[in-house]
This record gives sequence, C-alpha cells and structure tokens, in this order.
Amino acid sequence: MAIDFEKLIKNIITPLVLHPEDVLIKTLSSGNDITIQVIVNENDLGRVIGRGGRMASAIRTIAYAGASKEGKHIRIDIDSF
Repeated sequence: MAIDFEKLIKNIITPLVLHPEDVLIKTLSSGNDITIQVIVNENDLGRVIGRGGRMASAIRTIAYAGASKEGKHIRIDIDSF
C-alpha cells in the first residue's frame, strides 16, 4: 500500500495555519526520489516552520519515516506566496 505523501503533509499542516484554503502542495516524483513543495500564505509561514525550525523538522521526520518504509527518498520544501 503506497503512502499518499501529499495528503499526509496536508493533513499535518492544515490545522496549524490560519488560512487553510491557501495551503498548496505539489509533488514531483522521479524514480525513488520524491520532492514535495508546500506553499502557504506568508502570514502562516512562521507557524509551519516553527520556532527554530522545530515544526518543519517534525513534519520532515514523519515523511522520512514513511518514505524509508517504501524504500524512497523524500525532500520537503516549505515556501510562501
């Protein structure tokens, strides 16, 4: 059973932000490498990254665990518009 990383990341990030309608997640795959680009409202960027990057690190850790179980490598980029 394949993990839907896009849905996983969206479910983690949406409760954190003030503007959930602005959360945009794009997935780019190339073999075993997956890149996920997370775009949020600029007012929510600090909430998603967290103090000292702790929230972003926790999100990445969860995604890495799921990806390693499937033998894939994942990269998550967080940005605002």
